[in-house]
Amino acid sequence: METNEYQEYSNDRNDYYTVRYAGFWMRFWAYLLDLVVVGSIVRILIKPVFRLLDIPLSESTIFAPLSIASAVIFYVYFVLMTKYLNQTLGKMVFGLKVVDLKSNQLSWGSILFREWIGRYISATVIVGYIIVAFLPKKQGLHDLFTDTTVIHIER
Repeated sequence: METNEYQEYSNDRNDYYTVRYAGFWMRFWAYLLDLVVVGSIVRILIKPVFRLLDIPLSESTIFAPLSIASAVIFYVYFVLMTKYLNQTLGKMVFGLKVVDLKSNQLSWGSILFREWIGRYISATVIVGYIIVAFLPKKQGLHDLFTDTTVIHIER
């Protein structure tokens, strides 16, 4: 269902750009790479600290210290990378970036909602990610909530 649609994009200054929206599969591969990055950060930074402090690593409940620390790293990674660079490492590798459809700059509120609450909702309601393949601007549920989308950047 991947299409390479080109469409006009306008921001608040009425500048028009031709953009190519990133479809489901490009976003999926970028997200998988981001999961590898986050998992690596947890293994390199969090686990040694937990071992040093004698905090158990074997618990597998949602409220286990390792689960909480991993979730914090996950959300901090996505929020800060998207806010300051408009892209995560996975998006950088695949030439993608997050854009706000109404303005030129992503606001903190928009980023926090998209990456924290919206991503949780999209992950809970799996169709939240799958709809990327079918919507004209290739938006997931978390993008629809915040008027954002992911586009291909020109190299």
